[in-house]
Amino acid sequence: MIDTLSASGWLFLVVAFGAIVPIVPTGAAVSATAAYAFHQHVYAVVPVVLAGAAGAYLGDLVMYAMCRFGGERMARRLRWMRDEHRLTTVTERLRGREVPVLLVSRLIPGGRVPVLLAAAFAGLPWRTFVVANLPACALWSAVYATIGLLGGSLFPEPWQGVLAAVVLILLVNQCLSWFSKRRDARTSDASG
Repeated sequence: MIDTLSASGWLFLVVAFGAIVPIVPTGAAVSATAAYAFHQHVYAVVPVVLAGAAGAYLGDLVMYAMCRFGGERMARRLRWMRDEHRLTTVTERLRGREVPVLLVSRLIPGGRVPVLLAAAFAGLPWRTFVVANLPACALWSAVYATIGLLGGSLFPEPWQGVLAAVVLILLVNQCLSWFSKRRDARTSDASG
């Protein structure tokens, strides 16, 4: 159990850092840690889910604060803003549907950063963000931990489950990104 708690502590740090620096594969980290924890004891997955959710929540709060106070100039300097059109589209979606958009954005690969930027630049109240982001982070962590559990339960060795979980997450993310790009291309072709 000590190994799982140690892994959960590291997971918290990795996910918090990855929420601020969006190149770190945080979902794969949660899945891999859950697969590892499953081989220790099935209940050891609970601290993994909690650590993943807490790390994501803290990282999102820091990123949101940086965007609120640093503005677009800082977001451009950190290369968080890459697609102006997508940011405009997300800002329109946020109007009137703040909580559902925040919830879903955590689950869509590449969806969290544009939503956080749009919410910060549009002046979404702190209270709304703090309350809506909590279940979003918990749901995100639970989904990725479940994927890790599936990988961990299919293989007899922990390393095999970890590898399967990471590969599965990377494949799912790539497929979703591919479908999103195709949808965006079709939408731009139809409007152009």
